[in-house]
Amino acid sequence: MYQYQTVDRALVQQRVDQFRDQLGRFRAGELDEDEFKQLRLRNGVYVQRHAPMLRVAIPYGLFSSKQLRALATIGSKWDRGFGHMTTRQNIQYNWIEMDDIPDVLQTLADVDMHAIQTSGNCIRNVTTDPLAGAAGDEVEDPRPWCEYIRQWANFQPEFNWLPRKFKIAVSGATKDRAAVAVHDIGLRIFHNEDGEVRFKVLVGGGLGRTPHIAQVLHEALAPEHLLSYLEATLRVYNLAGRRDNIYKARIKILVNAIGIDKFRDQVEAEWAKSRAFAPAWEPARIAEIKADFAVDLPERSSEPEVAAEQSHTYKGWLSQNTQPHKKSGYTVVNVSLKSPRLPAGDITSEQMLALADLADRHSQGELRSTHDQNLVLAHVPTEDLPSLYKDLLAVDLAEANIGTMADMIICPGMDYCSLANASSIAIWDQINERFSNLDFLHDLGEIKIRVSGCMNACAHHHVADIGVLGVEKKGVEWYQLTLGGHSGDGARIGKRLGRAVAKTEVANTVDEILSVYLAQREPEESFIETLDRVGIEVFQEKVYATAA
Repeated sequence: MYQYQTVDRALVQQRVDQFRDQLGRFRAGELDEDEFKQLRLRNGVYVQRHAPMLRVAIPYGLFSSKQLRALATIGSKWDRGFGHMTTRQNIQYNWIEMDDIPDVLQTLADVDMHAIQTSGNCIRNVTTDPLAGAAGDEVEDPRPWCEYIRQWANFQPEFNWLPRKFKIAVSGATKDRAAVAVHDIGLRIFHNEDGEVRFKVLVGGGLGRTPHIAQVLHEALAPEHLLSYLEATLRVYNLAGRRDNIYKARIKILVNAIGIDKFRDQVEAEWAKSRAFAPAWEPARIAEIKADFAVDLPERSSEPEVAAEQSHTYKGWLSQNTQPHKKSGYTVVNVSLKSPRLPAGDITSEQMLALADLADRHSQGELRSTHDQNLVLAHVPTEDLPSLYKDLLAVDLAEANIGTMADMIICPGMDYCSLANASSIAIWDQINERFSNLDFLHDLGEIKIRVSGCMNACAHHHVADIGVLGVEKKGVEWYQLTLGGHSGDGARIGKRLGRAVAKTEVANTVDEILSVYLAQREPEESFIETLDRVGIEVFQEKVYATAA
């Protein structure tokens, strides 16, 4: 992983000291609420329903066992003993007192972490494929390019006050596991006919109140032009994006208002005018960054043994939670944070400490966070799988549900978030209680359910097989459902099923939807494929006829 240099540490420490001073001036009445709000947001500090919430950056989802131990300390010392993994590969704490945040930021700085630009109208955390560097279908490791972009984006003065927040994702494999099509800018790395690295640039993706799938802005951008082209794109947005309406301020609104062709013309014109003044191309710097991500994996050839007494549960875990590594003798292990005993994405401080030890023993001391609110141990020797499974099981981190319906994504919802209209955690509990049989879920196959507590769509319900959106009607929680969304290759927005259902009926409605799928699907057919073949009307007839 990237190794902080002296200048990195100096900048992060300076920001800690600045925020400590800013908080002191706010407490002394020298800064008013609005002035302090902009400063705290630039440090990842929100004011939520019950307490301040701190969002910690995990750049491109990669962190070390040492850093995870620091995160565990923050949870146990200043929060309520846990953290919450987000769909943008970060971690959030929901119960930290405002006056403790400078000390928390110092704890982060001591292990080369921070909360800079995890909020506010600026360039947010750059995200990528959680299997980067380990996936067999990888064309180019995207993490060095993410780091290259991160260094340019951090403290970028021109883009620190954009019309709205700005999110960038990078994918370097033939299969998109970074959801690039639902980001403000998405980058797909590929090799041209001469074997040279190129970027397909997508723009204008995003969810929320007005969901859009990104469109192609540039088909094959050379790496030496990456930063200059990003600057030109952001500059057009910064000047033309709306600032009079927060709901119409994202770049997706601008792109769709003027059309991709006109937007491209404006970017190209700005690029031609300004590229000579953009950051210089430094191939030697890219080579240095790439060297930080090199992992030395010794040759291994042994296979794990399957003990008879654990054959069923262990085989289920192997099937659902592991996948081949690009190097023989190693396996990628997905660590599920979807135990029914905790809200989706939550991890306790005790679990963090245990997982840090397991990362040291089994995966080069490295971990990744995923867009599905889980974690990954990317470089596990295949021979270690039985012992790793046993240790994960002991700390409730071995639920064999990755990719199943139980691998739900949920936002904090009304339990924590001041913006939410409805609960998400209650729906998580309701669906889990109704569908608790793992054998059934394994037979059902991959079904993505995502539950958002408001139109901000933090759980990405628009791009789920079954999306659930909480809405409020005269003080009562109701839930709208969408079907057939997808965030990877061929990304698309789900179709609305129909009128909202009562809170108590969400699991029943999901059951009716699944009954149609099971009755209609053909062999090896996915949920989306069945939906496309039979039409959404078949699902509507079942759900609303039953409700009537």
